[in-house]
Amino acid sequence: MGNGGVADWAGWQESWDRQQEWYMPDREERFRVMLDMVEALAGTAPRVLDLACGTGSITDRLLKRFPDASSTGVDLDPALLAIAEGYFAGDERVSFVRADLKDPEWTKALPHTSYDAVLTATALHWLHSEPLATLYGQLAGVVREGGAFMNADRMIDETTPRINEAERAHRYAAMERRKAAGAVDWAGWWELAAKDPALAGPTAERFAIYGEHADGDTPSADWHARTLRAAGFAEARTVWSSPSDALVLAVR
Repeated sequence: MGNGGVADWAGWQESWDRQQEWYMPDREERFRVMLDMVEALAGTAPRVLDLACGTGSITDRLLKRFPDASSTGVDLDPALLAIAEGYFAGDERVSFVRADLKDPEWTKALPHTSYDAVLTATALHWLHSEPLATLYGQLAGVVREGGAFMNADRMIDETTPRINEAERAHRYAAMERRKAAGAVDWAGWWELAAKDPALAGPTAERFAIYGEHADGDTPSADWHARTLRAAGFAEARTVWSSPSDALVLAVR
């Protein structure tokens, strides 16, 4: 996706979206509900923290819907941050911070001490439950009073094993059909990234940091809501769900 030595950042952003949709066909609907609730709780010019932002998928949709919003993206992944920084270059509404969410001091790297909304999607399953509960406590100090935190991710209810297995089998069969029709999966996308001169170095670095894939937990939406309340949020519950994913909203 390079072009005369210059990376095609918009092309990489687009291909990331397509790869993520291979896993989550309801991804855009999930983003729509997330932004509906941002508007409901923080209006149309919110200051947003895009947590574990990756290529900036949330920020991209935020600014297209709310041109007066601003966003701070934070991530540790050098390859996805390179795409985000290239894609949003010159947009003064957006800034990026490279930080490790497991670092107890990570919030000190942020340009603001409080945000109207903190948003994250398909990212925190990289963390185990204990560090995730710690992170939720830190976020309670970052979200302004009355502000919102939203986490959209795979959240598994272990009380329904037969439903879970049927849903998983159905979803994976559909994924295999899309792959046979030419969809690029996670591993294939990273193979392409490693071949782009602009991303080869950052891609090698990100695999040294993370390994192949997440080894964290996927607790239930109820666990997330309870843990957020225990961490200092006033209210928390699911505001959207698909058969495999959920969006949990917490208000300070």
